[in-house]
Amino acid sequence: MRVGFAKNSITPRVGVELCGFGPFRLRHSVGVRDRLWARAMAIEHGGVRATLVTCDLIGVTAAMTERVRGLVAEHVGPEAAEGLLICCSHTHSGPSTGPYVGWGEADAVYCETLPSRIATACVRAWERLEACPEDVELAHAEVPCEGIGINREYERETPALEAALRDDWRPAKPELTDTTCHVVTARAEGRLLGFFSYFGCHPVVCCAETRYIHGDYAGVATNLLEREHPGSVGLFVQGAQGDVNTCVVHKPEAESLLALDVIAGRYAGALRAGLDAAVPFAVDGIAHCRKAVCFTRREYDLGQLRGTLEEHESRLHALDATDGAGAELRMDTVWAVALRRIISQLDAGEDTGGPTDVAGMRIGPVAILGSGFETFQAIKNDVVERAAGPITLVAGLTNDSVGYAPDRTMAKQGGYAADFVPFLTSKLPYANIHDELVEALLGVDAALR
Repeated sequence: MRVGFAKNSITPRVGVELCGFGPFRLRHSVGVRDRLWARAMAIEHGGVRATLVTCDLIGVTAAMTERVRGLVAEHVGPEAAEGLLICCSHTHSGPSTGPYVGWGEADAVYCETLPSRIATACVRAWERLEACPEDVELAHAEVPCEGIGINREYERETPALEAALRDDWRPAKPELTDTTCHVVTARAEGRLLGFFSYFGCHPVVCCAETRYIHGDYAGVATNLLEREHPGSVGLFVQGAQGDVNTCVVHKPEAESLLALDVIAGRYAGALRAGLDAAVPFAVDGIAHCRKAVCFTRREYDLGQLRGTLEEHESRLHALDATDGAGAELRMDTVWAVALRRIISQLDAGEDTGGPTDVAGMRIGPVAILGSGFETFQAIKNDVVERAAGPITLVAGLTNDSVGYAPDRTMAKQGGYAADFVPFLTSKLPYANIHDELVEALLGVDAALR
């Protein structure tokens, strides 16, 4: 078995609009606090090749993933490209890359060049693999990782800043968050070549007022560990973060930037423990699998959609309406743009859903099962409970960016994740995403074995 690690900067130029936190906020960046990276791990065993790449980004589109796949196929080979997973951290302090209406305008130049920059990290990882010794040792640890996340759907009240910054702070319902993180290391000849970590929590320590580019707590922590281990490359695989925020979120800029180093320090501490505790494991083989899945959407009456559009347009087109009137009119604009797109698709008889990737990679006992969703914890728990292998990592924001996968309870209640965000991506809400996503991921898990 051979492994190669490499990274390439995907930092945008200062001035691009940052993503997240609300409609048409015009969060144009003013500086770079930490560079953003595409980090790649190339792995080969028994003639099978696979590529894992993680990015300090809100997400990538399926079209971007296909462009990266094509470039890797051209420069490395088709199997390295077919077995490609692109996992994104979902930082809200990076550039917008689509497809959300109004949640940050994607910069055309950045998005055109991004796939090549991601592919460069992959190609360099394969070049380093060629020079890698054949006796690479992989090791795994699952270690405590506490004091970071809070389930925003089931525990509505966020802690005060002073409480959250204490090292002994814990959420009231820790069982609804990740309380451990996974670390997988690769060593050869006594040297740490690289590692990847896995944890589920929104990277939203920084707030709507912050305009500095960085990878939030996960990116800052990974950069720190790389500096402590010169020559190594560290990847971050985002887990089920759809209903989990950091314990510090939506605070003023000064408080957010203070908390960023504190929360990043907690995650870095867990990673250090994981690097030290990792136990070598045997690799009987590696495998990869990718399936295009169309998830069922709810049915909507076209007349009802047109009526909703008219309501939003009536406020937008009122004589006293201005672009500075406040968040309400900005939200009306989001709805108007999204509904026009959906109505146009329905009028043309087009599919308002479409397929998305559900994909996975197995490295011996470790399986990464990924989708483009912001997956809720309960869905992840169901997959892990039923998966065949001993170490199953359910990754979100993988190969695509398609909004939330809420659990049954939150889908029934409706609201932001279940009802609004699908429209934000100009799609109709899902009918039964909990059960359908669980089955799709388990199908990938079975195929990997």
